Amino acid sequence: MVDLYRHFRVVKRIALDAAPNLVLRHPTKPKVFALTPDAGAVSEIDAASFTVTRRARMGNQALGMQVSPRGDALWVLYRDPAALVELPLESFRPGRRIRLSSPPDAFDLTGSDSNDHRAAVISAQDRSIAIASLDRARLERTVPVGAEPALVRFRRDGRQIITGNASERSLGIFDSDTGRTVVRLPLALSPRHFTIDSTGGQLFVSGDGMDAVVIVFPYTTEIWQTVLAGRAPGAMMTVESPNSYLLVANPETNSLTVLDLYSLKLVAVIQVGVGPCQILMTHAKQANEQYILVINQGSGDLAVIRNYSLNSPQLGSKPWLKSAPLFTMIPVGESPVSAVVLPLA
Repeated sequence: MVDLYRHFRVVKRIALDAAPNLVLRHPTKPKVFALTPDAGAVSEIDAASFTVTRRARMGNQALGMQVSPRGDALWVLYRDPAALVELPLESFRPGRRIRLSSPPDAFDLTGSDSNDHRAAVISAQDRSIAIASLDRARLERTVPVGAEPALVRFRRDGRQIITGNASERSLGIFDSDTGRTVVRLPLALSPRHFTIDSTGGQLFVSGDGMDAVVIVFPYTTEIWQTVLAGRAPGAMMTVESPNSYLLVANPETNSLTVLDLYSLKLVAVIQVGVGPCQILMTHAKQANEQYILVINQGSGDLAVIRNYSLNSPQLGSKPWLKSAPLFTMIPVGESPVSAVVLPLA
């Protein structure tokens, strides 16, 4: 646990039964869920008391977890056994189970504004997408995709499924209701990371083979353009208040590239630490209290950047000066990979 209010330091370390690789925040309460994949378990952590309050284990090898569209459960993807398992937040006991016919690699859930609550589970081995109904907790269909999918994401309205196919360097877009292929879009890179803006109208794709980010319009199923985004772009995030930016982590150069979200012009390049792997944003009411956070897996620390520093007149008036200030670095421990931000008050 890191204090980002006054002291900017680690205030508590919480022991778990195995190494976690993902944390999620509770949709309504000051609690955090940590996934320990090798133990196949999910631990609930109370952010006020800094203690593990509950633990559930539903398989042997977990791959990921997401909060359900209704916000009342976690869905956890397991490779052993191959299944998507519901974990109700009230009881924190294993609930419904959707069995899968092939080893899964990743999944996505529709959002709360979708009419049909579904899961899409990709399997690189079978080159397929398994589409399941969360409401009925059963598999609807398995769709062959003709490539090895590495990423999957629902369009914001849940009506289409987008896959990133790394070996083929392409995107596949499929109809959620029928599984029909809508279009295949060739890419100039092997997709490894997706991020979508707050409107759902722009999908940003980064990956191997090009120092750039590809921008896709999901609703018109077309590629808009490809923009340079520093050396070997990795994880990304969009920030849209008070200013709009696309933030791109560059692990090979230990930096963060900041692009204006609308003009796509370079705003700044910030040195953040070794191996940046995740970008977060605090949500303070005052703009001068908002921070951009970058997790650095290689150096074991958290880079903190004041959001308002990216709007400095100096950056705009001197095009050759493209370095925004780093506020502070917080050592957090060996090889951090995931974090969430939540208020304690």
